[in-house]
Amino acid sequence: MKTSNVLILVLLYINASTEWPTHTVCKEDNLEIHYKSCDPQQDFAFSIDRCSDITTYTFNIRAAMVLRHSIKELYAKIDLIINGKTVLTYSETLCEPGLSKLIFCGKKKGEHLYYEGPVTLGIKEIPQGDYTISAKLTNEDHLTVACADFTVKNYLEY
Repeated sequence: MKTSNVLILVLLYINASTEWPTHTVCKEDNLEIHYKSCDPQQDFAFSIDRCSDITTYTFNIRAAMVLRHSIKELYAKIDLIINGKTVLTYSETLCEPGLSKLIFCGKKKGEHLYYEGPVTLGIKEIPQGDYTISAKLTNEDHLTVACADFTVKNYLEY
């Protein structure tokens, strides 16, 4: 097969693909968490050491991506979805002039974003069941900085 034919096949495959792959965050005994980027133009990396760490008040994460948009202001919107219906919505301002809750506030388009460190969710246990947590970060221009749907399957009994 000629190189040009291979290139055409690769380009067709890239254009035919409409979703990012599902990534496993963790999978232990009765708890598993997966995520998929819902931004059609960008995937990102996210990991934790163990599922059981999440049930502690604070746990460590690692996240990395290349920014497609600058972050002067950053807003988070998180939805809890059960059986296809949003049952809880949470929003928070993470970056704005004079208020920077994150170390990467102020990063510019094209810069690498890498965070390794503690995160506090403020919950002591993960609700039982199968559900989706949809998280979206947008900047001051309402452009998507990152977006993911996390699937949680929890059969732990507390």
